[in-house]
Amino acid sequence: MMQTSPNCSLQNNIKKWLDKITRLFRYRILPIYWAFLTYTLLKPIHIKRETLWFSFDNMDKIVHIIVFVLLGFCYRMAFPKQKYMFSILIMAGYGAITEVLQETMELGRSMELADFVADIF
Repeated sequence: MMQTSPNCSLQNNIKKWLDKITRLFRYRILPIYWAFLTYTLLKPIHIKRETLWFSFDNMDKIVHIIVFVLLGFCYRMAFPKQKYMFSILIMAGYGAITEVLQETMELGRSMELADFVADIF
């Protein structure tokens, strides 16, 4: 009977752990975050930015960058073997679609090129 080396066993345990994390992101975290983000990006605006105490110029661009960085992180964790450029194209396409939908749905939001650039960034 062959014995497995401790190094091989450790590698197998790490691989199993990484596979669990990938499945968690792919089937739970990414879909929930993506749905939440889509809802947030497309819902009507009820609060005027000027009334917020923490508002500043271009705050929405910073928010776009942060939420898309989180989305990109979740996407890469869910699909770690996918080519990086394909991931960028998926994120850029999603950013473009949400900006176009903001304009066409007429819910008080508007399409802005600067938001799209922030999404890609």
